[in-house]
Amino acid sequence: MKLLRYGNKGQEKPGLLDSQGQIRDLSAHVSDIAGSALDPASLATLARLDPTSLPLVTSSPRIGACVGQVGKFICIGLNYADHAAESGMAVPSEPVIFNKWTSAINGPNDDVQIPRDSKKTDWEVELGVVIGKGGRYIDEANALEHVAGYCVINDVSEREWQLERGGTWDKGKGFDTFGPLGPWLVTRDEIADPHQLNLWLEVDGHRYQDGNTRTLVFQIPALIAYLSRCMSLQPGDVISTGTPPGVGMGVKPNAVYLRPGQEIRLGIEGLGEQRQRTVQAD
Repeated sequence: MKLLRYGNKGQEKPGLLDSQGQIRDLSAHVSDIAGSALDPASLATLARLDPTSLPLVTSSPRIGACVGQVGKFICIGLNYADHAAESGMAVPSEPVIFNKWTSAINGPNDDVQIPRDSKKTDWEVELGVVIGKGGRYIDEANALEHVAGYCVINDVSEREWQLERGGTWDKGKGFDTFGPLGPWLVTRDEIADPHQLNLWLEVDGHRYQDGNTRTLVFQIPALIAYLSRCMSLQPGDVISTGTPPGVGMGVKPNAVYLRPGQEIRLGIEGLGEQRQRTVQAD
């Protein structure tokens, strides 16, 4: 299934994308694509529905973040060896963990705001993993059973605040609009191997990132097992698994950063595409 949320920001309704690419309303079955609606039993119930029996959304609504009421937005840094190299950092021996504030969450096609006085706002296409079955001390061998599905994430980053303002990455990662999620949450059964997915990103038509999840340093089961030793994972938690090379900071000889009035397009094989316009924050 491809699950989504549509409507005005803060008023999104749950939906399903049918085989014809049309949105079907799920409001009669779940209140939101969030929390317990993502556990295995709930997803199994939704999977048994006949999409043609669901109300058809005939308008062209805004697509919201594909997961609502996110409790934790956990990110993994330097999880592609070639991205670590372009960043001038060593490949980590254990996962590098930081967070995005949930106030950064944005729809996949909403504007991305360049923070006031920012000169180093950057892009990062990433595979998102959404937890469906919570737990602690999860065994790596069955970690994928805890996954509800996957989505596209743009881990927008302000490099000065990330790297030059005291070394706390969260500051540069958590500005408002810096966490576009979606367009869809694609359930785990639809993705044969999450470690064989092409992912890419373009700015104003120029392709900067073109990678594949096969080159992840720490694969998804290892990440889930590791994270569950540090914290309990809960339904609706989002894990952003890292970015391949091609970020603006890594462009040689001179780094390239976002400025207002640009268009970002990014996507992951089987998970859809995002398209954002950059604007100056008020």
